[in-house]
Amino acid sequence: MPGMDEIMNVRAPKTPPVGALNFALLLGANAILGSAMPMMIILGALAGLLLAPTPALATLPASVSTLAGLVAAAPFSLFMGRYGRRAGFMVGAVVAGLGAAAGVVGVMQSSFVLLLLGHFAIGAALACFQFFRFAAAEVVPERWKPVAISLMLTSGLLAAFAGPEVFARTKDLLAPIPFAGAYGAIILLNVIGVIPLLFLRGSQAPQRQDAAATSPVRVAQVLRRPAVAVAIAAAAVSQGVMVLLMVPTPIAMVGCGFGEATAGDVVRWHVVAMFAPSFFTGFLIKRFGATRIVMTGLALLGGSGVIAASGVTLPHFYGALIVLGLGWNFGFVGATSLLADALAPQERPSVQGLNDTVIALCASLCAFASGALVNGAGWTVLALMALPIVGGMAIALLWAARQRQAVV
Repeated sequence: MPGMDEIMNVRAPKTPPVGALNFALLLGANAILGSAMPMMIILGALAGLLLAPTPALATLPASVSTLAGLVAAAPFSLFMGRYGRRAGFMVGAVVAGLGAAAGVVGVMQSSFVLLLLGHFAIGAALACFQFFRFAAAEVVPERWKPVAISLMLTSGLLAAFAGPEVFARTKDLLAPIPFAGAYGAIILLNVIGVIPLLFLRGSQAPQRQDAAATSPVRVAQVLRRPAVAVAIAAAAVSQGVMVLLMVPTPIAMVGCGFGEATAGDVVRWHVVAMFAPSFFTGFLIKRFGATRIVMTGLALLGGSGVIAASGVTLPHFYGALIVLGLGWNFGFVGATSLLADALAPQERPSVQGLNDTVIALCASLCAFASGALVNGAGWTVLALMALPIVGGMAIALLWAARQRQAVV
């Protein structure tokens, strides 16, 4: 597949069979490594509720996970720019494994601090794995970028089914210590996820860095482009609203009398809804444009808040989280496509890292707020908080689109 040499820093000839094999291996690695994500959602809420000194801090593990992305996204992006995608993803797997080990020890010793450290490390690793989507955009011709981004995210479907299933089968594996087995399973997932990366073909020679392109002044100039600023903001809002409603859902469901397994199944279908549309989102972007797809995503995110606020029955939880996943997919994939189109190759390492840093900051704020809101104001008020956020982003997106039309 053309362009794989650029991603993997390979000097071998660009032959389609090698490129196709490497792309398939990247898909497999992303699916396996990403399986920790739904497990972390469930564990962050339930283990947090178990060990937190107060219920208001139950979402703190999930919050520090998103905060880790704020810290780790830019360094991982620059590291990959220098040493290649494969080296970066392998380092991410090691970090995730160490974080899961801290989670095992944390629940065994009833240490909330160790639990937080473990989730911080796992969150940093998941921020690293987010760069699989940019890798997808770099291996294909320009006009196929949206499809490549979208198809790379379809590997999350395996994670959506595998993650909650692994959690359910391993959470009591080290009984009577709850959840220790599930954290141990995350270690194993990361060991397995590294295997496809080992078979990637080609050497890992460092890329040459353009110092001018990565300088603070140059990055600031890039960020002043409306297309870049809007793309980053749309991705951050899509991620933030998704986190705001997703993180406290297991806590809200347990508080309403539903079991842990039921909460896990709701999260499962939420993650399915996040990634299943990726089979066709890229084609929709090619047909209708990224801006319209992002607007559709924002409308769905707002609709999710309305569904969640309208009741606390099981259909309400399923409906809200499924629509939330769909909205995230359209908003996030659309915004990623906008950013990929707006950046030159030499601008990618620094600006993509900053993009994911901003996303992590927004997600962290929403995760921190969700714990206080669900335990204070309640689930309904928390759900309605999504509406002004997506409404403001929609207005900004429309304004930016009109500005571009005026320039043209």
